[in-house]
Amino acid sequence: MSVPRSWLYVPGHRPERVQKALASTADAVVVDLEDAVPPAAKDEARRATVALLEDRPPDSPPLWVRVNPPTGPVGRADVEALAGVPVDGLRVPRCEDAQVVHDVGERTGVALMLLLETARGLLRATELAGAHTRVRGLGLGEADLAADLMVPSDPGLDWARGFVVAACRAAGLPSPVQSVWTDVADLDGLRASCRAGLAAGFFGRSVIHPSQIAVVHDVYTPSADDVAEARAVLAAGAEARTRGESAALDERGRFVDPAVEARAQTVLDRIPLDRGVASDPKGQV
Repeated sequence: MSVPRSWLYVPGHRPERVQKALASTADAVVVDLEDAVPPAAKDEARRATVALLEDRPPDSPPLWVRVNPPTGPVGRADVEALAGVPVDGLRVPRCEDAQVVHDVGERTGVALMLLLETARGLLRATELAGAHTRVRGLGLGEADLAADLMVPSDPGLDWARGFVVAACRAAGLPSPVQSVWTDVADLDGLRASCRAGLAAGFFGRSVIHPSQIAVVHDVYTPSADDVAEARAVLAAGAEARTRGESAALDERGRFVDPAVEARAQTVLDRIPLDRGVASDPKGQV
């Protein structure tokens, strides 16, 4: 299992930046046709992105595209242009209507990550998650959501973050990806925010600059100690079952039952793969 930790946004009308992004250490690249592209360059960005996807490097990381809202003419043009093109998935902004999501899934047939950026969209998260079998994840567009909720500071979004985590898990979707950290120079703040996100149930983060990738990878990669502890928990559970028991104390006196094992397994599931080749978490195991 390879779960991207970093999702690097890059503007679609800047092909030289797209090439640099593809050569970066990001686990996944998101070509942006929406906020990062000025209105006059929308058509150019769309054409360049389709050309890139039709002739993408064979060793490129997963390549996604954030389209414009598909309720408008620019977004509908994006969806039409990307239908049948070899893209790994679409990020769909300002999702509020399950029928719109269903139509995008039907038209493109690719994985969809839905961005919830309004109160209406957030409160319809469960409905949107089930709008189409191609929905692969939910996430927050925190800047837009904060404006819609009239939230003046970051802690005001904590309840929304918990809500989207619960909505993802209830729908059987992967843990949501954290929204971008906009203060590119503040790497300490990014680290603290990522740690809070991991503790809250998020996994991975959208980034807007290559300098942020290393911090995100460090926080979201299980450490050698984390991996060793998880393996010890699973071993203790397996040993208990050989004795006909479903729960036991391990050699350190910790209680281990199926729920504790399930939590430990999530740590092992998140050991990163280097584009298909197993790698050691933080280079230590």
